[in-house]
Amino acid sequence: MPDSRALGAIGKKPRWPDRAALRFDFAVGKSGCPFRFWVTPAEVDCYRPQPVIPEFSGAGTKMGDPIELQANDLAAMLCSKICHDLINPVGAINNGLQALEDPGQAEMADLARQMVSNASKQALAKLEYARLAYGASSTAGTEFDTRECEKVARILFDIEKADLDWGITPVFLPKNKAKLMMNMLLIAISAVPRGGRITVNLVGEAGREAIEIVATSDPEQKQRTFLPQGVQELLAGTPEGGVEARNIQPFYTGLLARMSGMSVSAAIDGERFDITAVPAG
Repeated sequence: MPDSRALGAIGKKPRWPDRAALRFDFAVGKSGCPFRFWVTPAEVDCYRPQPVIPEFSGAGTKMGDPIELQANDLAAMLCSKICHDLINPVGAINNGLQALEDPGQAEMADLARQMVSNASKQALAKLEYARLAYGASSTAGTEFDTRECEKVARILFDIEKADLDWGITPVFLPKNKAKLMMNMLLIAISAVPRGGRITVNLVGEAGREAIEIVATSDPEQKQRTFLPQGVQELLAGTPEGGVEARNIQPFYTGLLARMSGMSVSAAIDGERFDITAVPAG
């Protein structure tokens, strides 16, 4: 008897008598290649990120000051964010492999292989990006080569709907500043979920460069530009409802800016979204 999730991977609805399953439909990258899989209620419960609302920490902390997360809370939320980003493609890979192992579904083998290939590409792109944006990476020393940042960004944009215009001349950036730029780029992607164009530039003298990222959309292409929910407060470190896994990424972006001696801000004007980091003071 084939596993019910394998059946879900090829479009047949699995049945659970007690609770409904969740169906996921994907169009991967610019090619829009579709695939579908189902997740059981048990899987949903296992991977649902649990909110962690921190209290203001430290004597003298005032309302309006950036929230200070304990290291374990920050690590837990970032790990939850990465798991949330990866569960869908990894689940799709598992579903496709199970479908390929089922001799009763041989006629769906080509579709299953395509699903595994697309989901693998998506998972790899997200992992490569997370390695630079969140982790220490394997890059030697305390600086990142922006050519490495560009390479990883282009891998990610292969699975995103927006197009990337990378305008940075190769240069070495302090590690936290490079991570700040990569996280700002993630926020810009979220501002144009239906596609558009995102430009990335460094402006100013060496050592005091400002990071300027602009996301634009074309309404004639049925694209829209949005201001990501709560992004301005999260960048400032002062979200009204606290911090949890679902909004940790823009909060972490603001934290990186403060660690780098920079001030980061975001604004929207019509179909244009700007996120900019400039040296503080």
